[in-house]
Amino acid sequence: MRTHEREITVPVDLCLPDGRLNPEAVGWTRRPLHRANLRGWGRAKRWEYWGIVTPSHIVGIVASSLDYAGLHGVYVLDRATGTEISEDVVVPLARGAVLPERSGEGTASVRGGGVTIEIGQRPEGTALRAVAPGVELELEMPLPEGHESLGVVIPWGDNRFQYTVKDVGRPVRGRLKLESGEHEVSEEDSFAVLDHGRGKWPYAITWNWAAGSGPGRAIQLGGKWTAGTGMTENALFAAGRLHKIGDELEWSYDRADWLRPWRITGSRVEAEFHPFHEKRARTDLGVVANETHQCFGCFTGRARTDDGEWIDLDGLTGWAEEARNRW
Repeated sequence: MRTHEREITVPVDLCLPDGRLNPEAVGWTRRPLHRANLRGWGRAKRWEYWGIVTPSHIVGIVASSLDYAGLHGVYVLDRATGTEISEDVVVPLARGAVLPERSGEGTASVRGGGVTIEIGQRPEGTALRAVAPGVELELEMPLPEGHESLGVVIPWGDNRFQYTVKDVGRPVRGRLKLESGEHEVSEEDSFAVLDHGRGKWPYAITWNWAAGSGPGRAIQLGGKWTAGTGMTENALFAAGRLHKIGDELEWSYDRADWLRPWRITGSRVEAEFHPFHEKRARTDLGVVANETHQCFGCFTGRARTDDGEWIDLDGLTGWAEEARNRW
């Protein structure tokens, strides 16, 4: 059942000295081992995205540099009322954005338009602070001993490639302060998901991403953007252990009704996702445009470990999305 993809177990540079993709960097890891030594300007993308799910709220924090602009955002959904707070800012030329080369090391920070985000990364875990109009967030995401995350390099070519770390099901604690009051975030019933991205992208790309977590289990699934590269970003986490899934998966969903159930299937994945809320984001600046439909909901179904055991996905909570970018 093990994947055909190559597992990397020692530190490696993402790029060669001339900025092209290092062939030795192509593979996947159980903990961050890549140094994203990107060179050049204009196609490089760097970001940190943290998604947090609590019984009462869903939070999304993004700090990014697309070279020509920094796109930063704070999003909060009240799960009981469906009320959204969404504060997105564009900073020309990504001025002031600090995004370290290594996941889990150093401090990422961005500021602009009333939004401030600071992400302190240490061996024992991550501290996140975000401020936006009507929102203050202070969280800690401890890194348990032996905890595994999926790192993977997707190679489109020597000059187009992406390194991503998907850390799903991280414990999280802290506080969320809104105008309506302050809310505790407890490790007992909340979790966090990291999407760390560094790479040089094609101009136009579409991707699917789904992530769900629950006690002792988590699922990470992707699609479209990895097709034909020989690598995927699919993994099952059971009892803290990563089981890499090398299949390209089939995604089935209704683009006319995003709240209908989604199906994500392959030889080792039989998942259904049941949305309860859709977040829509759309920008159109001519040459640069984005349309994202991110649905929050719960999973049912099952996925298979490396040794062939089927793990129940019922009750995992998270999201599934489609993003279409010209950037």
